[in-house]
Formats: sequence, structure tokens, C-alpha cells
Amino acid sequence: MSAKQNSAVGEQSSPPRSPNPSKGKKSDKPESRLAMVRRARRINRELAEVFPYAHPELDFENPFELLVATVLSAQTTDLRVNQTTPALFARYPTPEDMAAAVPEELEEIIRPTGFFRAKAKSLIGLSAALRDNYGGEVPGTLRDLVTLPGVGRKTAFVVLGNAFGVPGITVDTHFGRLVRRWKLTDQEDPEKVEAEIAAIFPKSEWTMLSHRVIFHGRRICHARKPACGACPIAHLCPSYGEGETDPEKAKKLLKYELGGQPGQRLKPPPDYPGKPAPPAPALGAAG
Repeated sequence: MSAKQNSAVGEQSSPPRSPNPSKGKKSDKPESRLAMVRRARRINRELAEVFPYAHPELDFENPFELLVATVLSAQTTDLRVNQTTPALFARYPTPEDMAAAVPEELEEIIRPTGFFRAKAKSLIGLSAALRDNYGGEVPGTLRDLVTLPGVGRKTAFVVLGNAFGVPGITVDTHFGRLVRRWKLTDQEDPEKVEAEIAAIFPKSEWTMLSHRVIFHGRRICHARKPACGACPIAHLCPSYGEGETDPEKAKKLLKYELGGQPGQRLKPPPDYPGKPAPPAPALGAAG
């Protein structure tokens, strides 16, 4: 484990460096674009040291499974999706199978992910489109992916970056929140956020940048109470102090592998240092 990972979990290291006195405060001299870009790229480099194992937190074996899982992940957790998809793909392993699904039966399987009627309609629709227009294969371009029912730019970039190796920035709620906290953009619209962040980082970094930022947002830089006192990049953050700054109290806010808890994937990559997520509870199991 690197020194920065130790800093994040509060072991064998001193608390993370506090920002410079000027950080987190309004300054008479605004940060230049060059300084902002340098700071942003340093954040990315340091997050790469903290999360060398960053990865998509949806379980999948092929592009179709990733596409379906990403559609299901809207308005729910990746954990809930990962607990739902084993039964889903056992029943409907291919686009042809899912396109022919009885809607009510599909809805029942994906019910735990929420909004199950709308999601079932999207899954049947996109599966039919794959069957009819793409030979049962998931297309590898943004232009084609966004024509599928239920698939927007965010979903498309998840699939392109992780199933096809095509660089893309995934602006989910965590990504947007963090880049605004870091003062890399003040945009709220995901497409505008995507454009501004893409201009800061090399294209080759876009996919892994997305994973690192999302990992950091899920584990340390939470929406309501960020763990500032346990943050390994606090010295680069102009919003330091919005959350808990006491190192011991902040350490208790860490989640997943940094907090000694299971992760979100039932089948995480081999280099993931945490525990796998538990499968879905059996129906009728004693509580």
C-alpha cells in the first residue's frame, strides 16, 4: 500500500497535509488557468497513487452485460445492480433473449433497482435494436450507442471506455460534484462539465480519470459530509473544510475498502484490495 493509500485509511502516516492558507478562501488574485490545469493534473496523478485499482463498479462479462447494468444503475447503487444482474443474465443472456422477454417477468427480476417498468421498457427496446440493427452486437461508437433506448452520453461513455477501450469522461453525480468542489468548472450541465474537463486532461486519461474521481467521491469526498481530515489530496482542494477536518472523526466516514467494508462488486478485479460484495439475500431468508 502506498503512502497516499495509508494516508487515506489513516494508517502508518501523519494526517493529510492541510491546504495552504490561501486555499479554501477567496483570494484577491484568482487562480490562473495554467495554475488550475497544473493543479487538476496533479490531483489526477495523486488519485492514481491512492486508487491504482480504480475500476468500473458494475459486474460484467461482455459489452451487452455492461450496457444493461449501466442502464439499470440509474437512481440506484451499483451494489443493488450487481446483486440483481446474475439472475437477469441467467434468464436473458443475449439481446435476442431480452428482446423477447415478457415485460412483467423482466420487471419482476429488476424490481430491486427501482423504476423497474421504465427500465424494463428501455432494456427490451435496446435489445430489440441490437438484434434488428446491429446483428445482436453492441456498437462501439458514441453515435450509434446514443440511438438506443435508455442510453445517453453517460451510459455510452461507460460502455465505450470499459468495453471498447475508447476514452471518455463519465459525468455522474460524484464526478460533477467533485470537479466543482475542486473549482475545475462551475458548470452544472453534464455535457458542459464533460467539455470543460476534457479540455484540461489528455484524452488518454479520460476513462481512468473518471474511475478515480468516482472512487474518491464514493469513498472520501461524500456529498453531505466529506472526510476532509482523511483526504490525501486536501492540500490541492480549494473546498477543504466543507467536511470533517478532524483526522480521527474523518477516518470514520471512509467507505468501502478504505473503511474496512465490502465493495460494490460481487466479482471485483484481482487487484482490488477490499472484500467482494455479498450476493442478494435469498427470497424468504430469515431476517
